[in-house]
Amino acid sequence: MSQVPRPSQLTACPACREPLDPADNFCGGCGADLSAVPPVLPDDGDAPSDYRLALPDPGARAAVRAPLVPPAPSDDGPPQPARPPGSDASAAPGAPDPRTGAVLGGVPAQAAHEVSGAPPEEGAAHPAPEGTGRICGSCRSGMIDKDGYCEHCGHAQPRERDHMEHQLPGVAAVSDRGLRHHRNEDAYAVSAIALADGAPATVAVVSDGVSSATRPDEASAAACAAAREVLVAALPEGGDPRQATHDAIMRAAEAVNSLAAPARGPLQHDPHRHENAPACTIVTAVVTGDLLTVGWVGDSRAYWVPEDRSTQPARLTEDDSWAAQMVAAGLLTEAEAYADERAHAITGWLGADAYEVEPHTASFHPDRKGVVIVCTDGLWNYAESAELMAEVTPPDARTRPLECARQLLAHALDGGGHDNVTVAVLPFPLSPEGAGSA
Repeated sequence: MSQVPRPSQLTACPACREPLDPADNFCGGCGADLSAVPPVLPDDGDAPSDYRLALPDPGARAAVRAPLVPPAPSDDGPPQPARPPGSDASAAPGAPDPRTGAVLGGVPAQAAHEVSGAPPEEGAAHPAPEGTGRICGSCRSGMIDKDGYCEHCGHAQPRERDHMEHQLPGVAAVSDRGLRHHRNEDAYAVSAIALADGAPATVAVVSDGVSSATRPDEASAAACAAAREVLVAALPEGGDPRQATHDAIMRAAEAVNSLAAPARGPLQHDPHRHENAPACTIVTAVVTGDLLTVGWVGDSRAYWVPEDRSTQPARLTEDDSWAAQMVAAGLLTEAEAYADERAHAITGWLGADAYEVEPHTASFHPDRKGVVIVCTDGLWNYAESAELMAEVTPPDARTRPLECARQLLAHALDGGGHDNVTVAVLPFPLSPEGAGSA
């Protein structure tokens, strides 16, 4: 198929904003095929959300930064389950939930077809003696080496954690690197389970790695995996959701603490070097029957958005942050506090150098239909109040949670995408078959 000439004014990759040379046919930063981008990209960044998120249906392949990169086939032939958030291509695949058979955790964008059950595309790469066994999304002929570069044309390939998404009955989540960060330090884990009486329940865990700390991406992934493990074990055994939430966050804290490097002697070659222990925030949401339970440490948030928009939305969490403390003490108004450069300095987090961890938990009995939005500040920075979050949440969010999560991500990217963005959407109440099918 012949290539369509690029417009001469395209000087930056429309997917990752990498600067381009006039002769480039592919982006050197993300591997996007520049011959197939829209004829004109608006200068003000207001690209339509259906271009930024080329995902017309839940089974479609995710492609935020490189819409034309083909999905990665499995190294072992048949499609494999999605990997948990934070794992890399060499990690073992995530195990299905034994109660529902549903695969848990974030789905790398280029492996989304493996979850949906769609067959691999024609011409998919075959396993190679060395490298990843994936075909290059730029030249479509070279193989990708272990460092993530094409052995034929040399272009870098998108990392699997740059964009992840997953949908289960009753819960959906999306995570993206954003437009300014060099990696995604957010993570999430979602589950659809059955309680002891057979009733459905859903779980969502979202974590934001602290960028000023060491290995924040590992911290967020460890926190999500540990918290989810506790929740999916305790709830089917009849555990109280609020106590299970508390225990899950404490287990997440232990998991993040274990990442801290052992004490070492002075670094003689660099006496000024200092490494903070890995750290992250966490927020969880559990829907069981007519009960909604949330828990958190840090400034990741949960919102309630009713289906009937004539009724009041609500923010369900209070930040552990400098701004929140100033407002609570009556020293500043909310507008003044969040306008300050210290606003996002967190006062609570998970990590070996944190103060004593005290999880916040709360339970609610919503009296109407709606959705729970669980997110990192990469989203709520662009919709801070409950009213603004409700305004940008699609009206059909309860029946199309994955599409809702995608649209909220698009809102953050259109707003500037200055941070990693992660959002989980939990419809309330669950349908009777909510956790019974995968």
